[in-house]
Amino acid sequence: MLDGKIAIRSLLPDELAGELRAMGEPAYRAQQVFSWLSRGVGGFGEMTNLPRQLREKLAERYYLAAPVVLRKQVSRRDGTIKYLWELADGNAVETVVMRYHHGNTVCISTQVGCRQGCAFCASTIGGLVRQLEPYEMLEEVMFSQLDSGLRISNIVLMGIGEPLDNFDNVMKFLKLVNCPRGMDIGMRHISLSTCGLTERFDKLGELNLQLTLSVSLHAPDDETRSQIMPANRGRGVEQLMDACERYYAATGRRISFEYAMIDGVNDSDGQARLLAAHAKRVAAHVNLIPLNHVEESRFEPTPPERLQRFKGLLERAGVNVTVRRSLGGDIDASCGQLRKKAAAGRA
Repeated sequence: MLDGKIAIRSLLPDELAGELRAMGEPAYRAQQVFSWLSRGVGGFGEMTNLPRQLREKLAERYYLAAPVVLRKQVSRRDGTIKYLWELADGNAVETVVMRYHHGNTVCISTQVGCRQGCAFCASTIGGLVRQLEPYEMLEEVMFSQLDSGLRISNIVLMGIGEPLDNFDNVMKFLKLVNCPRGMDIGMRHISLSTCGLTERFDKLGELNLQLTLSVSLHAPDDETRSQIMPANRGRGVEQLMDACERYYAATGRRISFEYAMIDGVNDSDGQARLLAAHAKRVAAHVNLIPLNHVEESRFEPTPPERLQRFKGLLERAGVNVTVRRSLGGDIDASCGQLRKKAAAGRA
């Protein structure tokens, strides 16, 4: 609720139809309204094929506005675009649009801040402020596409926040963005990244969505992982692997392990072998990530030659492995950096 109003862009087509039916409107009005919402209108006055009286009634009951671009950075190297969006309550989140040969990908935030405390991530500095609502996540995709002029074909939930810590809102966002009469982005073009909230894995598996589950593993042993990822405490790598195994059995969908390469922390030969054993257990793909620089962090990226040796050890063990191409390195590439700088500027 915003000032007592319902965020209309969070309503699915059948929910919207029910609302308008209760207002005494014919069924086709819901289709007209949903079409306008999916085009990214910023106010009811823009819905020119609706009667003025209906537009006024909608404005009285429902919230609708466009997010404001607080800051926009465009990489000179690869065209990556990073947005800082101001939300209705004055908070801000980041969204990144990346260009690949297979299409344009948007990386969205799912929370304002994050409570997971990963030591190498800027998103968690300052902790969790609040959950994002379904419409706010949808608008990250929608208005990034409108502002950039780039057709978005893929989504990764890998920006600020932990998606499984905002489970219900994220699941509704997925329905909204997947809606054929809306943005119509298929589940197979969506990747959800989690630090490993294992208590949510079975519930996600029961839904059997055709998305890609990416587990931010970043260390294959409990000692190392608990040091850099507090979410590991009380769960542990073995429990995480068990949850991954159940998810894979329930969905048949291959899991991806995200692994940020940190110099002298998680890049030893022994850790490569242990990571390979975990990956083979659940047929996981391993995505090695050159660490992004975070000013407050003590960590440094693994040197290129060491990263290549680590990759080779995984390949020789029979693991499917890639090294993520670094994009947007000249525009505060690390999640949370742009929001943190903006907050410091307002202080």
